[in-house]
Amino acid sequence: GETRHNIGFKVIDKLVGDQAIDGHLTRDISKTSFHGTLFRTSNTLFLKPTTFMNLSGKSVIAVKNFFKIDLEDIIVIHDDIDLPFGAVRFKKGGGHGGHNGLKSIDAAVGKDYIRVRVGVDKPQYKSQVADYVLSNFSSIESSKLDMLITHCAKACEELQNVSLNDVKSFYSLKSIDALEQKR
Repeated sequence: GETRHNIGFKVIDKLVGDQAIDGHLTRDISKTSFHGTLFRTSNTLFLKPTTFMNLSGKSVIAVKNFFKIDLEDIIVIHDDIDLPFGAVRFKKGGGHGGHNGLKSIDAAVGKDYIRVRVGVDKPQYKSQVADYVLSNFSSIESSKLDMLITHCAKACEELQNVSLNDVKSFYSLKSIDALEQKR
């Protein structure tokens, strides 16, 4: 779907698609025990948990344990209602900001993974949050989504090559306008 909660999956779809375009062999190695869709290339695993959002940790820990992945090698891409639409931030560790997916991952594996926080803006009233994150992007936002997803995917690729601080300084965005000015 096109919902705000789905932005992380959209970035992963883009990453997996780009791998194929670049000629890297990408295999779907999903198993029931992983509780998610898992793609692998020569040096990267891409996981889309198929559990409910608030049980994401179940999927992450299954894959982490099976492949013996270090926590600092895990990158979680997620929607963030505390950032304006199109803002992008990077951090390692920290709180979950009320995000049930992160809460679940923290409980399962700990907090010291890298987060790519993608701003989806927030509704006017707190009581609207649950409906809001499951709502679709506005048409203006949708028209800018591809550009945003491409930016986030590039940042994730760079996280494998350069330091978190370098990625922060080059790929952090205050808003979607900042991205449009970069082009």
